[in-house]
Amino acid sequence: MIIRAAHKTLGEIACSAALAVLVGTFAEVAHAQSAADWLTGGPADSKKSDEKAVAETAQVHMVARLTADGEEIEENLVWRVFWHPPGAGRPSLIATKQDAKPTFKLGVGDYVVNAALGRANLTRRISVKGEAAEPAVEEFVLNAGGLRVKALVSGLEAPSNSVSYAIHSDRDQTDSRRLVISAARPNLVIRLNAGIYHIVSTYGDCNAVVQSDVTVEAGKLTEATVTHSAAKATFKLVHRAGGEALPDTQWSIQTVQGEEIKESVGALPTHILAPGSYTVVAKSQGREFQRDITLANGETAQVELVMK
Repeated sequence: MIIRAAHKTLGEIACSAALAVLVGTFAEVAHAQSAADWLTGGPADSKKSDEKAVAETAQVHMVARLTADGEEIEENLVWRVFWHPPGAGRPSLIATKQDAKPTFKLGVGDYVVNAALGRANLTRRISVKGEAAEPAVEEFVLNAGGLRVKALVSGLEAPSNSVSYAIHSDRDQTDSRRLVISAARPNLVIRLNAGIYHIVSTYGDCNAVVQSDVTVEAGKLTEATVTHSAAKATFKLVHRAGGEALPDTQWSIQTVQGEEIKESVGALPTHILAPGSYTVVAKSQGREFQRDITLANGETAQVELVMK
């Protein structure tokens, strides 16, 4: 179950440590062109027609806010400028700056600019008109917030590195979701565009999974608590009850309907499973053995299979 806590303002979040950047719309842009190349001319097949425009340059200052009435973001922004003249196909990347408030020197023309803060980003067009006494200012409102997930197991905070979660977008018109981030760890602030997201949290390496939707609001921190139900089981195959575990045993954990949950190899594999009933299959020395078990929430079990 996920419990949404009160939203907090993101004043302090804007100063958090930088997170990885996910650009989105133009992340797969073709071969990049440097800013210096642009200032001396466009692509070879359009140089002549653009010589006059290229000669005219202007200073363009970029700023970004989380919300329209919020303060300017002071750090952890990444800016990408793409040259996109009329009639052109894919835009060409000409400049990248990791600066909160960068100033670009650009030739007259049309551009596509992406501003990214963590997984939150905004892409839009700008037009550079020509030289002016003061730099033109382009303001980007990211409409973004933060999400922090806390993971509990049996009412206690989950052990370090035992839980990971994925964030998916809300369902689109085709009832599909888009993966936003995978293998995220609890207690980190993830910056996201405002909207509804679907969280899939996994405790351990099997099927102790919790899923829920959460809403991220612009300019606020959404805190969600994920509570997992799980049991821990260690498996061993022996010649007689209480005997030594046989090495190199192949294990298969299945639902009672026969659905594969986990496969592993070893003398004493340990797995975290959702509470419920399972069939455990062990293979060794060309023989196969199985046992039905039921695990309760919070249980730590030793599951022994005896060769008969």
